[in-house]
Order: sequence, then structure tokens, then C-alpha cells
Amino acid sequence: MRIVLLGPPASGKGTQGRRLSAHLGLEYLSTGALLREAVENRTPLGVAAEPILDRGGYLPDDLISPILGEWLEQHDTGSGWVLDGFPRTLSQATFLDSWLAAKDSTLDIAIALAAPLSELLTRIQDRVECPDCRWSGRSSELAKSGDCPICGGKALPRLDDEEQNFRNRHAEYTLNTVPAIDFYRETGRLICVQAGGSREETAASILKQISSISI
Repeated sequence: MRIVLLGPPASGKGTQGRRLSAHLGLEYLSTGALLREAVENRTPLGVAAEPILDRGGYLPDDLISPILGEWLEQHDTGSGWVLDGFPRTLSQATFLDSWLAAKDSTLDIAIALAAPLSELLTRIQDRVECPDCRWSGRSSELAKSGDCPICGGKALPRLDDEEQNFRNRHAEYTLNTVPAIDFYRETGRLICVQAGGSREETAASILKQISSISI
């Protein structure tokens, strides 16, 4: 099964993507985590991406699509995958369809998470991420020492959760990602999930809707 997760920033794509991939035994990629790691490590991709990410923008297709294609070449082994954060634009959605078609394959499901902006703004005030294992969650979930509950690394607030940066990213989502969501709706591959509740409620809704689909 091949699945993409779409939604505004802080809607829970990372949390739900990891849960879904573990539940279904699929590979998982967070393009956001990949880019943040590249920035921290000062790789060529990170250097090119940093000024764009700093202002809350989306990376241009000619920069991110080859990176995604390279990951797919390494991980599209037949077991399936969950992509979190790609595609972010209509052109990226058509790129992915073309890439899969060249491999005699198709995308099975696009999951669109939805939550009101007010809820998303509240979430980022409490969100932290571990730079070592890329776990992301709430500060209340950290160990008593303030460290990552998974690997013990020093989890910190995400730099891109500064409010103006976040609002810019949300505007980019509305402008660029909503057309990709509409594309998947029109081609009959879209599942819409309200993600304003708890993680458990959102995960249960995703699995319920997936189980009702014949792949």
C-alpha cells in the first residue's frame, strides 16, 4: 500500500504517519524532518533550503522532487510506504503519479488531515522535536529530565514553529497544497479526516476509513 499524508502544519502528519506505517508495516518518510536534518548538518540541500524554510516557504519542485525520487528508488521495494509532507503542490502530485506509473505502480490513498487554525496555533506552543531520532510531540511527553522519551536526546522547540513562520507556512499550504488535495479528491483517492481531536481519535478514524476501501 502506498499512501501520502497531506494537511496544514501541526495537523499531526508526523504522528499519524509514524503510527500508520508501524500499524501497516510500511516504510515512512517525513520530508520535513529530512529537510530540518539537512539544514542542521549543513548539507548542500540544507544550505539551499534554509533561507526558504526560514521564511515559511515551500521548496521549489526542482529541488525537492529529485530528493523524493532518490528516496523512492531506495525504498519502493514492494512493501509500500507512507509519505508525510510530499506532495505539497499539484505539480508534485503529478510528478509522483508519473514516477509510479513508470514503475507500473499507483498511489493507493491520499489522507488529508484537517484542523482549525486556532487549534494549530495552540499546538505549536507546546511542540518539541528531538534532533537525534526526529521524535516529535508535546513538551509534557518528555522525560523528567526534559529529554526525548525515545532516545534520550535533547528535545527542543522547532525553529519553524515561530508564529509568523507558522502563519506563512499555513498560507503556503492553503495556496499550494489544497489544489493537490482537490486533485486526489477528483481522482477518487482521497480520505478526509478531522484531526482536531486526540491523536487516538484521529488514528482510529484513519484506520476505519482505510479498512473500508478495497485496494
